[in-house]
Amino acid sequence: MSDRLPPLTALRAFDAAARHLSFAKAAHELNVTPAALSFQIKSLEDHLGAPVFHRLNRAVELTEAGRALAPGAADGFATLSSAWRAALRTTNKSSITVTAGPAITSKWLAPRIFSFAAAHPDIELRFAASLRRLDFDRDDIDVAIRFGVPADDGLYSKTVVREWVTPMMTPDLARTIKTPADLRDITLLHQDDTSFLDPPVDWTAWFKAMNLGPPPSGGPRFSQADHALDAALSGSGVILGRVSIAMRDVNEGRLVMPFDLSMTMDAVYRLVCPSGTEKRPHIKAFLEWLEEETKELKMLDHGRRFTTAAEVAARA
Repeated sequence: MSDRLPPLTALRAFDAAARHLSFAKAAHELNVTPAALSFQIKSLEDHLGAPVFHRLNRAVELTEAGRALAPGAADGFATLSSAWRAALRTTNKSSITVTAGPAITSKWLAPRIFSFAAAHPDIELRFAASLRRLDFDRDDIDVAIRFGVPADDGLYSKTVVREWVTPMMTPDLARTIKTPADLRDITLLHQDDTSFLDPPVDWTAWFKAMNLGPPPSGGPRFSQADHALDAALSGSGVILGRVSIAMRDVNEGRLVMPFDLSMTMDAVYRLVCPSGTEKRPHIKAFLEWLEEETKELKMLDHGRRFTTAAEVAARA
């Protein structure tokens, strides 16, 4: 018995038929006639010396040999497809696909895209805004902007933004607040997008840092930072705002930060890509542009007092 592989076309026909358990559907997927697909399956069976399907009246079933072959064939074609996409990306110099969370995409990246487009009209930026951690190979992603505690083994990773929070509110609401203690009489907005941090960076920590005791209970909760920010912009309450998400609204006067005490996070924004790809000209151009754009964000650090949740938690 020879272990020489059958033709790739025969294996591909088998993989499609094994997934659909239908020669007609497999033929449609591969854009061939059912007769041509049957010929390829018969060629594979002749090569193997055993049937891989039981032919029924209106369906097919995998034989024992077919069941043994199907998982490996599926994995093999998935690996081959991933490798082919990776090879194609090495030849692509006209577009970059970037993934980032919905909040940072809508509140920080999207308003700035015009400047990159003006500087690099030959490069098309494509964005995949998702809370899911997308895969560079499977999801055809070139660059990821990730928020969290760094854990990017095997990848190129560079911190681009140190995140911090401080109370933020509309100017009208700020006129009613003279001291931090006045926040006890205002609706506090809560956001759960940083709930993975330990110790927590939340209202309880900020109130303790200001020696105000526990914050008042209640107040609406939001799973995403941009939704909480929109509520603050409407005047619904005060948010412990993340500077990366709120920068534009602060700079343009829609939100103010009346108290200088701010809390930094262990979580940071990192720019991540497969090692080596950061040197490709079009991706390098994006990295350099992003680093330049974050300088404006860092200017909001000036004149602020910083502490950490760990320092606050360590207090008696």
